[in-house]
Amino acid sequence: MNRPIQVLVAEDQSAVRAGLVLILRSAPDIEVAGEAADGERAVELARELRPDLVLMDVQMPRLDGVSATRQIVAERLADVLVLTTFDLDEYVFGALRAGAAGFLLKNTEARDLLEAVRTVARGEGIVAPAVTRRLIAEFAAGPVRTTKADPAVLEGLTRREREVLSCVGQGLSNAEIAERLRMAEGTVKTHVSRLLAKLGLRSRVQAAVLAKELGI
Repeated sequence: MNRPIQVLVAEDQSAVRAGLVLILRSAPDIEVAGEAADGERAVELARELRPDLVLMDVQMPRLDGVSATRQIVAERLADVLVLTTFDLDEYVFGALRAGAAGFLLKNTEARDLLEAVRTVARGEGIVAPAVTRRLIAEFAAGPVRTTKADPAVLEGLTRREREVLSCVGQGLSNAEIAERLRMAEGTVKTHVSRLLAKLGLRSRVQAAVLAKELGI
């Protein structure tokens, strides 16, 4: 039997945190490894516990969720699933740049929360396609940034990897990409892993934004 998915819950509101913990503990394949009420503690516990995933709120005292995400991802301590709302776009985009594996709305249903955790734990990274597609679209439509992606980064990708990257940029899941490109879902996952490694990216969401920036 595979070991349960180890999750660290980082949320400053005790009632919300308790609710998330209750939901997570209801699943036999998920285990709450620890709880943090601020960003600094989240980073400390991630270093100590080495969970599979950190469920991270963006607005927290001492150290905000974006900064905490950046540290956790940079040290490769765990994947980070960010809890967000649409009125916090600047935080969301910061978390995306910091390497967050996915985004989840705070008012999501319990079943969807559990499935999101499993999705990230499987390495797919991108969750709640409708949420992610809107975030990607708003990010791409935002103010022109002084630093833009260099098209030369794509030179190391195969034709098939570029096709997969384009689909990721549209917010498609592995299953949807497999159907569109007529390949096995496992093959899609392999292509995604390879293109992330070649591009030096930590998450599918970062790959999606890169695809939008490059217009592929």
